Amino acid sequence: MSAWERELDEAARELDGADTLAFGGVGLAGQVLPATEAYRRLEQGLREHPEAARKRVDKLLRKGSPAGRAYAATLLEAVDPAAGRDAWARLRDDDGEFTTFSGCLMGRATLGEYAADRLAGGEQ
Repeated sequence: MSAWERELDEAARELDGADTLAFGGVGLAGQVLPATEAYRRLEQGLREHPEAARKRVDKLLRKGSPAGRAYAATLLEAVDPAAGRDAWARLRDDDGEFTTFSGCLMGRATLGEYAADRLAGGEQ
């Protein structure tokens, strides 16, 4: 297995167990969470190794934690908007919860609420 494949696997494992959704730094210090770093690695993987990364994203979308599935749907939406919308539509009834961060603001959401917001045109 190559180094980039191991890196994609590690990123997918990190997101698989994620309980927090954050796309940038969080808190007053702007700390970047491990899940955010993993999201960025998979995002890069989709550009550099699209087929291999897409397999990991698809699996994460099916079997990940609620936050992991939200990360996966966001990644999918970026590379295939139609597939991303389909993913959000499938997640709309999911009541799994996770923590959200937008800068210093922390919140809680269900995956279904988050998916409905994304389908309505909400931003990350």
